[in-house]
Amino acid sequence: MHEQLKQAAEIIHAADSLLITAGAGMGVDSGMPDFRGNEGFWRAYPTFKARGLSFVDLANPQWFYDDPAQAWGFYGHRFNLYRSTRPHKGFNILRRWQLSKPAPGFVFTSNVDGHFQQAGFAESHMLECHGAINHWQCLQQCTTTIWPATFEHIVIDNESLRAEGELPRCPHCDGLARPNILMFGDFGWTAARAQQQEDRYRHWRDSHANTTRAVIELGAGTAIPTVRYESEYQRVPLIRINPRESQGPRQTVSLAMPALEALQAIDDLL
Repeated sequence: MHEQLKQAAEIIHAADSLLITAGAGMGVDSGMPDFRGNEGFWRAYPTFKARGLSFVDLANPQWFYDDPAQAWGFYGHRFNLYRSTRPHKGFNILRRWQLSKPAPGFVFTSNVDGHFQQAGFAESHMLECHGAINHWQCLQQCTTTIWPATFEHIVIDNESLRAEGELPRCPHCDGLARPNILMFGDFGWTAARAQQQEDRYRHWRDSHANTTRAVIELGAGTAIPTVRYESEYQRVPLIRINPRESQGPRQTVSLAMPALEALQAIDDLL
């Protein structure tokens, strides 16, 4: 493993800019639940295990129409958790590496927790491909406007994991609001914010096509491989950090390690 860590350090040292790509495994070292598979999800949410409801079952927009208190119970619990969790020190390492480069970097993430922003990464150089829990939209799409969350905390019954009291409302029509997150089977997601991020990302990628770039991928699994595909699409040196699924295309530097441990080890070498 030392040789792979050394290769990773050499790639980062030589790069003019860094693209950081991240999946759910990035948050595990911050104390976030590992939702890998039903068993991982049910360890975090035994209430839903007793009801036979999986992550895929609950991450469905239909709940907002059929049972808004349950929908906001599920997403509200995650909203509260993400806001109260402090991003681990690996975020600061990545930000320091990016800022040390002559050309600006970018973040491409499937995470909806807002932790890259909490850690000080620039909103203007970030693509959250599945949306963000800290931004909301109208369930009925009375407008394409997306607004920052207006609640600091959502009241949840810890036994039933249902929301209690006032639910988030649309400021335009006073109808129910929902997180601006791309869910499973979701035809009602308002993609305007993600499209703006996509446009900025493409401009960054095209503007720095002739620079020496590298990709650092963290905690992106194969179950929903959006992040992995984006990392491999770049055709530049790829450092893939994943304790279970670190394999990659030829010449990938594969580090079968948790994100924080790998980042600290590389930083020590740098």
